[in-house]
Amino acid sequence: MVRLTGKVLLFCAGSLMLSAAGAQSGSGGEFTIHNSTSNNIAIGFYTNDGSGWSSNWLDADLNPGEVATAAFFADSGSCDQAFQVGWLGEGDTEVLDEGISIDICEASNIYLEDNEIYFD
Repeated sequence: MVRLTGKVLLFCAGSLMLSAAGAQSGSGGEFTIHNSTSNNIAIGFYTNDGSGWSSNWLDADLNPGEVATAAFFADSGSCDQAFQVGWLGEGDTEVLDEGISIDICEASNIYLEDNEIYFD
């Protein structure tokens, strides 16, 4: 489970897995998602370990300036993932960014900015 300010964001442990060698993402299997945009609302968060895109993991919108911490509980799988964000568009549609590659075992923070998504 991931906590947002007054909201809950759920992650499927089976969808995003960590390496069997015991590597974990960020600190203790956690990383933080930062919506650093000025006006964009994230409504979708998707991963792909090579077997296809996951269903939407966001249970609540991530508004500009909000931060969410994601915790992973899987004990096997690939650290190499693709990551994609869905943004709230006109008429309540979802506008998808292009997927980017991420080493989830190394990521501690994911930054969503107006024209860029990156991690460290």
